[in-house]
Amino acid sequence: MQNAILLAMAGLFALQSATAAVGQDMKRHAIHLPKPQARLAYTVQTVSVRASCFPGRLRAILSHIAAKTGRRPVITSGHRPHPRRHGSLHGKCLAADFRMPGLSERTIIAAARSAPGIGGIGSYCNGIIHVDVGPQRRWVDC
Repeated sequence: MQNAILLAMAGLFALQSATAAVGQDMKRHAIHLPKPQARLAYTVQTVSVRASCFPGRLRAILSHIAAKTGRRPVITSGHRPHPRRHGSLHGKCLAADFRMPGLSERTIIAAARSAPGIGGIGSYCNGIIHVDVGPQRRWVDC
């Protein structure tokens, strides 16, 4: 009887040790998957376009434009560490230039105007639209 109890205790100890070893082994070989990210409402034209620093307000404006038009803006210029013009909000990552192929400029501008928190809206002769979170202003640069 005493041998049976010792044998049972030895079996439990072995089972506990094996379970702990498997758990440690699983920790060592755990697969770390990336955290799911929210699908962005815009895409970048090339990998060199810097858009990861956009603040939530600017992302919200781009999301609003995407929702209103049914298409994602293609960012052609985001953060520019050395902006072409003094005072450009691109230097502070507060502005985005984008295209939306297949949509009229008028449709895009109307969607941008209705975006909460919109600042500047500009358009250029090459079809690029500018939005930012600075002071409210409008321009056409041709």
